[in-house]
Parts: sequence; C-alpha cells; structure tokens
Amino acid sequence: MIKLKLIIFIMNRPSKEHYYLNIAREIGDRSTCLRHKMGAIIVRDDQIVSTGYIGAPRKTKDCIERGECLRDKLKIVHGTRYEVCRSVHAEQNAIINAARAGVSLLGGDIYMHSINPKTGERNNALPCFFCKRMIINAGLKRVITMTKEGQVKIFLVDEWAQEWKYKDVVDDKQQYGADQNVRDGLGENPLGNNIAIEVKENNVENPNQKQFKSIKEILMEEGKKEDINNLGKHCEC
Repeated sequence: MIKLKLIIFIMNRPSKEHYYLNIAREIGDRSTCLRHKMGAIIVRDDQIVSTGYIGAPRKTKDCIERGECLRDKLKIVHGTRYEVCRSVHAEQNAIINAARAGVSLLGGDIYMHSINPKTGERNNALPCFFCKRMIINAGLKRVITMTKEGQVKIFLVDEWAQEWKYKDVVDDKQQYGADQNVRDGLGENPLGNNIAIEVKENNVENPNQKQFKSIKEILMEEGKKEDINNLGKHCEC
C-alpha cells in the first residue's frame, strides 16, 4: 500500500517544465489585458530571476480601468500593429524587470503561458515579432511554451536567429496570433493581407487550411529583383 502511494505521488509530481509553466500561468492572472492573460518567467541556473505579465506601463491607465480593449474596438488582427496597444507584453516586462534589478539573463530560459480571459481556454503561447527580437538580443537560450492543447513546446533561440539569416521574420511558420485570429474571425494569417498574400494551392497536410507566401517569396518567383530591392523602402512596418 505504501509503495502504491509512493508510485502515485511520483506520477503526480510535475515535470520541471510544467512546474515553471504553472507558475507562469499564475503570474498571467495579474494581466490587465482583455484579450490575453499571459505570464512569463525567466529561469537561469534553475532559479527564477524575473517575471512579467501583460499590463499597461507603470503609473498609466490599463484596459481594465478604461473598460475596453483598443485593439478589439478597432478590430486589429492578433499579432500585428502593436503600436496601437496600451500594454507591455509579458516577455517584455520580464526582460525589463530583470534590467531594473540588474540581473543578467544570458543563457536563461523563458517560460510562457497564455489564457483567453473571455473563455478560460488556452492560447498558443508564442512571442510576437517584437518580443522575439527582444528574446534574441537578451541572450536567452530557450523558449518553453504551453500550446492551446496543453502540450509543452520548446524553441531554441539560436535556431530563430539562424532562420532569420536566410529567411525573413514574416516567413516564420510559428506566428503569434494565428490560432486566435481563426477563433475570432479575423483571418488566418496574423501578419495581415498588407504583408502576406494568400496562395490558392491546397495544403497537403490539411486541405481545408489556406497557405500563405510572403511578398518577398512571390516577387522572387516572378523574377522581379528590382521590386525585391525596393520592398523594404515601401514596407509600412
């Protein structure tokens, strides 16, 4: 009987990834964003060195106090146009809080958990492009996230940097907001039609899912080198 209880205890003991992600989930409950409850913690040498959640800058009025989400009001697609947002993202706040405390993040891991406050369901906890750039420059090693299905997903930051050497940021397969845009009827591509163009070809893995190619890829296929060179000059980023 004692052995059985011990086995059950061991089986119920969370993995280190789930342990930190559960903490990130609790931190996310402090979020003042009406779209997401996102929490992030940064761990270095198996110690939590910084935390962050989505919220307005210090001493300013957040969305809860204002009673509305500006991005919802303007129907802005998830994953885009964060200049029109009152909040600082959880990952950004975790990095900022470490800087305020004078803590080094080099070689650390960041854990992220996201929940839809309207339904209580999980979102895919992926960093947006702003946060992704900050994570790379902060010298973090891994990004550990919880998917909407409750699975742990681990990304190596060095691989992101390597991919961006040969591709552009808009070519990322894992894009923040994709699942939420489908759910909210805002479209399937978080980057919006001004950055990516729909491709009518069927998706082999999922025939019902549309595929997208970046403007850069389409111009390359059409051999328009001059337009490619001028692409960055006209991009409203």
